[in-house]
Amino acid sequence: MKQEAVYIFSQEQLQYKFHHDHPFNQHRLSITTDLLKAADALSDDFILPARQATLEELLLIHDEDYIQAVIAAAEGQSRSSYRTTYGIGTDDTPAFPQMHDAAAWLVGGTLTAVDCVMSNAYSHALNLGGGLHHGFRGKASGFCIYNDSSIAIEYIRQKYGARVLYVDTDAHHGDGVQWAFYNDSDVCTLSFHENGRFLFPGTGHVNERGHGDGYGYSFNIPFEAFTEDASWLSSYRKAMREVTAYFKPDIILTQNGADAHYYDPLTHLCSTMTIFHEIPKLAHELAHEFCEGRWVAVGGGGYDIWRVVPRAWSSLWLEMSNQQHKMKTCIPDTWINRWEKEAPVSLPTSWTDPEGIYPHISRQADIETKNRRSLMKALKPIIDISD
Repeated sequence: MKQEAVYIFSQEQLQYKFHHDHPFNQHRLSITTDLLKAADALSDDFILPARQATLEELLLIHDEDYIQAVIAAAEGQSRSSYRTTYGIGTDDTPAFPQMHDAAAWLVGGTLTAVDCVMSNAYSHALNLGGGLHHGFRGKASGFCIYNDSSIAIEYIRQKYGARVLYVDTDAHHGDGVQWAFYNDSDVCTLSFHENGRFLFPGTGHVNERGHGDGYGYSFNIPFEAFTEDASWLSSYRKAMREVTAYFKPDIILTQNGADAHYYDPLTHLCSTMTIFHEIPKLAHELAHEFCEGRWVAVGGGGYDIWRVVPRAWSSLWLEMSNQQHKMKTCIPDTWINRWEKEAPVSLPTSWTDPEGIYPHISRQADIETKNRRSLMKALKPIIDISD
């Protein structure tokens, strides 16, 4: 009998670590998993170990010379071309020992999640170690070495012959996935992100709609800096439903970066935990409405690893496993007591944020107007927005 949801996690996924001071910190996987266990929402019966992706699987997307450069850099070799040609050794994506193996474990976790869902063993699968959406075919970028979502999409297409809707709610544009399938009509990409005028990678404009056979299957919803919950969710709900109905996917793959929150140190949005409770609700609903429940979710960005990421990613699992009622209680004291000495900030005691965590935004009306205009332009090819 098909089970509802499975949680993919292995200790090997924690090995993806550039250096101690790097903002991409996989310690967040341990903190989140521990929060779910403390909340009595995750037992070992629901956890399935990841595996390491094979070279053949990495080659579904990445160039062989790039993979060999990653392997060489991980073994301590250093060439100027690694930085200039392959993006390895930059400040954002420095080389580290066993880099290839660590990145391949993240990819393998997402492929494990895919097989769990596409084999009909589970309706939904979550691999929080995935979501490295900036990786390109032949170049590392933005903390991302191998692009697990792109590899997973191509894996789904070749092994299962399915149409994939990729939805990205990271504050940074999902550029690597978009460009990998920009000419493909069997993959639809939908990205919600802070406007590229303000934030890396500088892409994700509404006029990026696809090319050739893929024209009309790339959608971008860029938000103005300082966008708040109501405006963010209004665009999300409209675009998510309309694009899903238009594309009619066989499976939905969501990337769930947690960096749109006000506390995140790398972005400029003013969201609260409210959006991270709502994002998975609609994805869950649409997966059952259009895809017989087939939904794979991965992690992504998220650089406040104490106050934001554990709650945001936990709410994703709670929705996926039909345990939303757990958020009506307080954050467990056992979790707070375990981590408070290590955390540089006060840990949250509630699943929601209190009022007034950021100053009043005087330009709120102007920001909302600009966001509505962006939404209208993005969806214009498929629907006449009248509201």
